[in-house]
Amino acid sequence: MIELLDSINHWHWLAFGLALLALELLGTAGYFLWLGLSALIVGALLTFIPMSWQLQWVSFAVFSLVTTWLWWRKQFKKDKQGDAQRDLNQKHKQLIGQTVVLEEDFPTGKGRIKLGDTTWTAQSSQDLKAGSIVEVQEVNGIVLTISEKI
Repeated sequence: MIELLDSINHWHWLAFGLALLALELLGTAGYFLWLGLSALIVGALLTFIPMSWQLQWVSFAVFSLVTTWLWWRKQFKKDKQGDAQRDLNQKHKQLIGQTVVLEEDFPTGKGRIKLGDTTWTAQSSQDLKAGSIVEVQEVNGIVLTISEKI
């Protein structure tokens, strides 16, 4: 087995990298992309720098971890920015600016209001009379901050 590992040259790494990239084309969502690129890097390095088979596999592992981690970091930052801009499935963003007619008097402080098909805990800095139109100004967790719409 060691003789087989010792006989690996740069062509084997380049073929392995291309095979991994071909697997990526089957729709693995990037899992084999970074492994394939890492194998190609090891093949390119092995072309110019002689390495033992242990160093080749360690290099492959390190390059795979580094390229995967860099991609994850970039993608995570992009996803976080995208989440901040979207409103889909983010109820707190959808509620801000909505108006509702109060069904009963709302005292200063906390109380409950019906908005859509749900009752919410709400807070107000002023007394509000039944029948007045209020607007959601802010959402803190599950508590809505409301004020009378003028």
